[in-house]
Amino acid sequence: MSAETETPKATAPKSRGRRSARTSGDDRERAILESAERLLEEKALSEISVDDLAKGAGISRPTFYFYFPSRDAVVLTIIERMVPAVTVAGRDRALAMLTVDPRAGLKQRLEEVYATFKKRKAVVLAAVELRTTNKEAEELWATIMESWVSDVTTIIEGERARGTAPEGTPARDLAIALVQMNERVQHGTLVSESPSLAEDRAIDVLIDIWLRTIYGAAAPA
Repeated sequence: MSAETETPKATAPKSRGRRSARTSGDDRERAILESAERLLEEKALSEISVDDLAKGAGISRPTFYFYFPSRDAVVLTIIERMVPAVTVAGRDRALAMLTVDPRAGLKQRLEEVYATFKKRKAVVLAAVELRTTNKEAEELWATIMESWVSDVTTIIEGERARGTAPEGTPARDLAIALVQMNERVQHGTLVSESPSLAEDRAIDVLIDIWLRTIYGAAAPA
């Protein structure tokens, strides 16, 4: 494995770069991250080198290594900041809507997540590529998936406690199946796999499945 694709040396999510006291407002760090996103719009992650990232950021290769230990670490940092942002944004509002209109609440959350992933499609595809070669990327995504599963488990258990959703398959098992289904279906739509759901139908189809799975009906009372 080349130096360009080796697993990043940093292991702690909040200290992935070289400098222990680096701030998120650092101009050079931001330039590197922006350089990565621009390049990913043009080519696959495997075709991008540290030299490419440094040149795009207007810095030297040694300076790059002052901020990040590898190309992979740059992509992981982008994902690490992007996913929690979309997960937290609007979550409380959507959860509150579930008690009044489950379909509207689910639609809002799924549309927000999908819109963010679509807007940064190149980063999402890079993350998928990285997960097959980088153990840290695989672990990061597992952590993200677990956070989503935990949220959905809480929703199902809460709706069962309110008496609006029937008892049945353990809530966590349903949550795992629903979250994994969303990831797979939305990825297929994002990259136009064959077969895949049309973009203007994907969210509605997923919502219908979620409602029938959690509430036993597509239009729960």
